[in-house]
Amino acid sequence: MAAPQSHPPMPSEFTPAPPLRSPSLLIVDDDVGFVHAAAEIARLQGYEITVAGELAQAVNRVKQRDFDMALVDLDLPDGCGLSLLRDVDMLRTDAVVVTGSPSVATAVDSFRNSVVDYLVKPIAPDRLRELFEDCATRRRAEPPAPARAWHDMVGASDAFVATRRMIEKVAPSDVSVLVHGESGCGKELIARAIHAASGRTGPFVAVNCGAVSGDLLASQLFGHEKGSFTGAVSRHGGFLEQAAHGTLFLDEISEMAPALQTHLLRVLDFGCYRRLGGHVDLPVEVRIVSATNRDPLQAVASGRLREDLYYRLCGFAIPVAPLRERGDDARLLADAFLADLNARGNTQFAFTPESRTLIRDAPWPGNVRELRNAVQRAYILAEDGQVRMPAPQPMPQRAVGESSDTITFAVGTTFEEMERRILRKTLQHFGNNRRRAAAALGITARTIRNRLARERDCAANEDDDS
Repeated sequence: MAAPQSHPPMPSEFTPAPPLRSPSLLIVDDDVGFVHAAAEIARLQGYEITVAGELAQAVNRVKQRDFDMALVDLDLPDGCGLSLLRDVDMLRTDAVVVTGSPSVATAVDSFRNSVVDYLVKPIAPDRLRELFEDCATRRRAEPPAPARAWHDMVGASDAFVATRRMIEKVAPSDVSVLVHGESGCGKELIARAIHAASGRTGPFVAVNCGAVSGDLLASQLFGHEKGSFTGAVSRHGGFLEQAAHGTLFLDEISEMAPALQTHLLRVLDFGCYRRLGGHVDLPVEVRIVSATNRDPLQAVASGRLREDLYYRLCGFAIPVAPLRERGDDARLLADAFLADLNARGNTQFAFTPESRTLIRDAPWPGNVRELRNAVQRAYILAEDGQVRMPAPQPMPQRAVGESSDTITFAVGTTFEEMERRILRKTLQHFGNNRRRAAAALGITARTIRNRLARERDCAANEDDDS
């Protein structure tokens, strides 16, 4: 990542102008004529406008994000608008009640809920314009407030809302969940949110299946009996035992050794396991949430993930969108990260307008993890309270070398030779199991048999010619 450009020190009497931002307005009303009129006045003031025609719809809107101002009608098709104020952050939002049927009781209740004003329809356009202008002037001078976090996750995009809805739906059940998406997009946070919303009484236990060797992972996962291997001086309860009545999160599940996958499948099928060196099946009640940064079906096709285990793990799949597909969520996340840094450092730093544009437009291949690190670095290098995000640098391209899982071809290699090497390498990868190799290559086992026979015939003819 490139270092930020140096800036000359500013005179102490000069205060940098705060970055301008559009104020936001929520209109909660089923009167189409009033909504159109109020929205047009607010749009001329530069507002971002959201409309809800029913109370339930408005409740969903305020749970997803904060608004600078809310115009709330009292008489809605599915309830009284005053009940919405319980879900509104009144320190963050200027709430204005509007009604065509005023009463002393509703006026008193409104001001008890700290509303800014109580307006009776029809409302003079100049009065609305004055309210919008006052709010916009104050909000534009303030640094953007961080979005409200939900189980430590921040976002307002359609992709984020869809993921949140899936979490809320699946959390109360006992079904196994498979979360898949690019590295750094927050898969463990999703797993923790599932556990938190599940109501399960046991703990959340996270295991990185790619961080330790197969033998050590087996001991950590299932536990071991005293004397089961060198160094096992006492009985040890594994992660499964520790997560009883809770959630066991298996990160990087496609990196788990095939032999260990077989044992895990037994846990999912029968609800019991056996410690290393043990002879007794132990029952366990645990919810399994797993994650992978690979495409699950490709992991199955390549042999990294057992097909039968995949179907047991994937009782419910949650795909996680990369940050580049989440609209303005990058700026909401950056604001949240900066707010946290400001709180810890007792500062009031703010992003420059150029930085906010860069945050929104950058591709962030490392997703939320990369964004967090970039904000932290820019905060450390901030001058005069202004946080300047450096342009992200592309990751250096590494040459792909030959390994047990890859094949490298030189330019000019014939298709015949590439086919032969791909077939041989795939068979080697699957221990000469033609059925699994054929499935991975998208061909039939008969095609593999015919191709190998043709190679043998060609080799025999070459021997005869010599």
